[in-house]
Amino acid sequence: MVWWRRYARTALGRRARLRWVHLVLGGALLMPYFLLTGVVLVAVVPGARPLDSLGWQLATYALALPPAVLTALFPLVRPLEATAARSLCGLPAPAELASGPATSWDARSRAALWYGLHLALGGLVSAVTLALPPAAALLVALPFTDESYARGLVWPTAFDSARALAPAAGILLLTAVAAVAAGAGALLARWAPALLGPTPADRLAAAEERAARLASRNRLARELHDSVGHALSAVTLQASAARKVLDADPEFARQALAAIEETTRDAVGELDSVLGLLREDRENGSGGNGDGNGGDRTAPAPTLADLDALLARTRAAGGTVVLTAPGPLDRLPAAVSREVYRIVQEGLSNALRHAGRVPVRLRIAESTAEDRELEITMENPVERVSGAVRRRRTGGGRGLRGIAERTALLRGSCAWGPTKGGSEDGTGDGWRLTVRIPLGTAR
Repeated sequence: MVWWRRYARTALGRRARLRWVHLVLGGALLMPYFLLTGVVLVAVVPGARPLDSLGWQLATYALALPPAVLTALFPLVRPLEATAARSLCGLPAPAELASGPATSWDARSRAALWYGLHLALGGLVSAVTLALPPAAALLVALPFTDESYARGLVWPTAFDSARALAPAAGILLLTAVAAVAAGAGALLARWAPALLGPTPADRLAAAEERAARLASRNRLARELHDSVGHALSAVTLQASAARKVLDADPEFARQALAAIEETTRDAVGELDSVLGLLREDRENGSGGNGDGNGGDRTAPAPTLADLDALLARTRAAGGTVVLTAPGPLDRLPAAVSREVYRIVQEGLSNALRHAGRVPVRLRIAESTAEDRELEITMENPVERVSGAVRRRRTGGGRGLRGIAERTALLRGSCAWGPTKGGSEDGTGDGWRLTVRIPLGTAR
């Protein structure tokens, strides 16, 4: 008897009942098209009886489906049908249905095909649901009542001698109704992901949107890491130097505290700039500030025009920076200037954080060849503590990864790693960062 329980769960379980409701809903949606088609048939075809004759009812049913499919080309039909299918069809777990309007003809045609299938099966299931259960009830009650009411209606007169079999026929009829509803519901559930699921164009658009969000988050992370991270590194070294010489050299301590004040003030301005990027992303270029007054102005992002202030803060933290820049840097494109400033800032932060107060040689040069190229080179020695290298990095962290991402955005290349002869006398260990940016294609 296990198969009986399995059949009952399949045909009458909660999922089957929800699918039955979904099919009846399709029959209700078909009714306006059915009535309109019936009116047209009565007006056009002499002798048409779409409400009296079974043949005419089937013809009206068939003719009502094409107009229903055409109306389903409306873009909002897909999300409405997807919501109903998601709630009532009992789809398998991996199934994915689209949530937005159909924006392409591929998506619209799939939604229209689903709509026609839903209404076609729903109309049939609704018809048997309305017609067969009452007939089954009459058959079940036939042996216990006067059969005159059922003669020729639900029980053929030729089988009057087998009237005791009428209840079994009624139960079989109810079983058939449940089986038809369960089969139609399972068919819709199987076709829902193919017809209401995302099209290849939808998946591509979703992937592009996710990539855009990820790029925006990465940009914000780079800005926070490079601006605030550099300021915190510089402030940490300045505070450490001031603490060590506070009693022996108060004047140096005052200078360090002043440098800390200036560094934190600049960091607040750069943080405001980064938060402005976040507000710009949220407003999607609307130009407002989120509160409606339009008066919120963020600090401009620093460029190579602010390089002298950056070098001054680095020197105040105890580092020594020797800059070599053969030509003026204010002629570079704004986008290149901003990204190069961040690259230099991160390089100096790495030197302070991982090498200590060592001299840093910074060279920014622009080639004069036909393919113009900007080259940034930063070199610094690595301090030795008790005859051992203080710290050597063999892999990149977030900062170096950010440099690589900024360089890639400008179609350039970068490389870093330990070197031999990195000290001023040409001996010892060092670290070198090299970035090349083509100016002809940078945007």
